Amino acid sequence: MPDLPELAASFTAALHHAGIAVGPDRTRSFARALTLLAPSTTGELRHCALATLVSDREQIEPFDAVFRDVFGGPADRGAQRGQPGDPARSLPDTVPGRVPGARKATADGRGREADAQPREAPVPLAASPLDRLANRDFADLSAEELARLSEVMRTLVLRTPTRPSRRRRTAHHGARIDVRRTLSASRRTGGYPLRLQRFELRARPRDLIVLCDISGSMEPYARAMLQLLYCAARAARAEVFTFATRLTRLTPALRRTGPDDALARAGRAAPDWSGGTRIAECLAEFNERFGRRGMAHGAVVAIISDGWDTGAPADLATHMARLSRVAYRVVWVNPRTASPRYRPLVAGMAAALPYCDAVVSAHNLAALDDFTAALSAPRHRR
Repeated sequence: MPDLPELAASFTAALHHAGIAVGPDRTRSFARALTLLAPSTTGELRHCALATLVSDREQIEPFDAVFRDVFGGPADRGAQRGQPGDPARSLPDTVPGRVPGARKATADGRGREADAQPREAPVPLAASPLDRLANRDFADLSAEELARLSEVMRTLVLRTPTRPSRRRRTAHHGARIDVRRTLSASRRTGGYPLRLQRFELRARPRDLIVLCDISGSMEPYARAMLQLLYCAARAARAEVFTFATRLTRLTPALRRTGPDDALARAGRAAPDWSGGTRIAECLAEFNERFGRRGMAHGAVVAIISDGWDTGAPADLATHMARLSRVAYRVVWVNPRTASPRYRPLVAGMAAALPYCDAVVSAHNLAALDDFTAALSAPRHRR
């Protein structure tokens, strides 16, 4: 079935051939209305199209003819009040509950129109291929289906909360007085500071650090997680690491090339792919080499792992505590939490849980919204 761009383009092209002036701006408005309202019946779809594509009453009749040809059903014209050109009829002119041609028997056996619930066909847009894949688990997707979602995943923008920087900018209603600029401006008024110059500190996004588990237990989600790592590496101030039995920094490999080449280079740069899991040791190495040197100070740290660890849970708890003290926010991404029967019974996950500000699943395309929201949320004091 057609997806959103195909539906909007084919329908507006048919309207244009029918003599209705439909330009790119109206096509864009029609596509946006479909995205926001998500019509599920032909009546709702017709109202979206009328509001965005029709500008004159005389266009309604050819519009309805094209509507019937494209969507294979009535355009609900019989439910309108009046005939074409009747001033009593408005654009959103469907009478609720009225079915065209519906009749009920009277006492004399004659039929007349009756009020009933509208019988409307479903809109083809509701079952587009992208919508069907958006709610499927990444582990259940084939390579072809995951490639179809990759273009959407690459458009994700991972935002983090802002933090004040040391750079200033002039602000008429700033909270602080710029003494130097105030005294400089007072020379124009005989040395009298008649107008105070104010400033405020610029805000910049916090650093983003992503640590991704590439061990054997995470292999079903590895392909999708690599796409997520590529999105993270494109952020302005982001660092990407993978870990299994060792810690590997992938930021240079993901930034310098295109998406396909970057993912291939990332796979070659991580020699412990699909190996064992030593979360505590890898986290200790990150804290020692990068975290204590300032990379994690005030940053948002996302750890993608199912929590399976071959080390001692007490060691993982110790290193998670060290990380949480310097990081602004710690988000744990565990695809296994999508199951309603999930319980944090794995020793590693149970040890790390008290030091996490948020735990999300990110197991499919729809769940990535929770992941992006967790990254941009303000800090939650534990």
